[in-house]
Amino acid sequence: MSQHNLTRMMPSFLGLDSQLLHFIKASNGLNRLSACLTCSISSLYAAKSVYSKAQIVCCRNVQFRPMRVHNKLLHEACHSSKQAQPTSFERGMLDSIPTSEWMDEATLYVHWPYCQRRCTYCNFNKYIDKVVDHAKMQQCLVQEARTLIDQSGIKRIKSVFFGGGTPSLAKPQTLQAVLDTVSGLVDVSSNAEVTMEGNPTSVGRTKLQDFKLAGINRVSLGIQALNDNDLKLLGRDHTTSESLQCIEEARRVFPGRLSLDIIFGRPGQTLSSWEQELQQLLTICDNHLSLYQLTLERGTTLFEMHARGQVRLPSHDDVADMYTLAVDMMEEERLKRYEVSNFAKEGYECIHNQSYWAGGQYIGIGPGAHGRFIPQNCESVNECKSYSRDSFKTCIKPNHEYTTSRSEIKQGSNSMRYREARIQTLEPRSWMYEVLKYGHGTRKRVSQSQLDILQELLLVGMRTNLGVTCKRWAELSQGGYMSDVFCDDNVQRLVQAGLLVKDRIGLRATANGMALLDCIIPHLIVTLQDWYRENCDSD
Repeated sequence: MSQHNLTRMMPSFLGLDSQLLHFIKASNGLNRLSACLTCSISSLYAAKSVYSKAQIVCCRNVQFRPMRVHNKLLHEACHSSKQAQPTSFERGMLDSIPTSEWMDEATLYVHWPYCQRRCTYCNFNKYIDKVVDHAKMQQCLVQEARTLIDQSGIKRIKSVFFGGGTPSLAKPQTLQAVLDTVSGLVDVSSNAEVTMEGNPTSVGRTKLQDFKLAGINRVSLGIQALNDNDLKLLGRDHTTSESLQCIEEARRVFPGRLSLDIIFGRPGQTLSSWEQELQQLLTICDNHLSLYQLTLERGTTLFEMHARGQVRLPSHDDVADMYTLAVDMMEEERLKRYEVSNFAKEGYECIHNQSYWAGGQYIGIGPGAHGRFIPQNCESVNECKSYSRDSFKTCIKPNHEYTTSRSEIKQGSNSMRYREARIQTLEPRSWMYEVLKYGHGTRKRVSQSQLDILQELLLVGMRTNLGVTCKRWAELSQGGYMSDVFCDDNVQRLVQAGLLVKDRIGLRATANGMALLDCIIPHLIVTLQDWYRENCDSD
């Protein structure tokens, strides 16, 4: 999946272990944690194994006190029953998919690792190479797509997402080669969503048209700010004027299919300046916006500037006000919040991300890409007894990692297939070497238990207006009932406080609950873990 450079939620990690924390950090784009004083010692040790000391923020959280929202929101939540109701589109999105069809399909994420420069806030897997071997990259992306699609045994790809890095720096024929390869292997609908991330300076109108001819039908443009001073501070290589021109050109080439990314909570930003920026943004945007809160990451230029006192971020309360203002202004323009950071007019939600948030299978190709799928045409991790140097279809490469989950995967259960979490080799040259030698650059495979999968579903699914549906829960739990799990007093108190809705559709946060997800989700995960220990560990 695409790796965002910003923290979209800062969860307390009560009850989380290192495997889940790795999933949060790497797959969900979350890279900073708040620690409740009520956390278990094991959770604290797990967090320290994944996050640096500076990325763990301790607080005096008791029950539902949030880190990044006003305390008054909790009071308001307890005196309001305003619900984030799913639309007809959302209600039908998952329930129309039979279980067998869901098992046969996946989304595809393609990672292009190169950028022209590193932004001052970025610490993700990207590389600044003056000379890029485009032909070799194309060859390797095509080969890895062949290998992993074959291993997965899927029959349909429902969406493709080219992320990075800056994939708009790739040659259009590279993206076309990947798409042609995929459509030659499995069914890809003629109207399947095919998204490419881009920066204003790497795509002009001519190149946008070339990408459209190559098969791209949706663009996500990272403008990040509409203020030249802030753009310079963030290390962006474009101006506001260039962003506006690129947006205009992109809307001509991809009408109705343009998403904009913007950062808030920037150094020196005020509520007033943010309101003015939002007003301008709403006059130029298309049908989709993604708003991400800036987070300072150790090792980045902006982190060092802040440590030296050269820049100062807005307070948590100010940032909470900025987010609340944005939600209100978006709704006035019919841009509905369908996920914590994503807003769209009805019918223009990102299909690729919706599948991911709903726990769907996804295949990740390219350096550092992540994937989640059930391997059908290769040995699963729990069947793998030794490395093989002869065939890329047998386990993975020598001297690389593989592991089974800590629970549910029993010795001797080789006849069963488990979903795997996969990570590709990070460094592009090493990745290309491995793909050419073995057919893929998979660095790590982790066989996931049913509990692992359901915990991940809660982590990502509860961030959406739809929440977690009963049908999807049953699919991923092999027929289990969500109502059996979330029936304790703690969950009921969240419902009575107007923070959660639990009905025949499923479990989801209210509008007020969306502002408190960093406290709600850990409680749901602990509830699931407790239920699992009582009902499943002895099976």
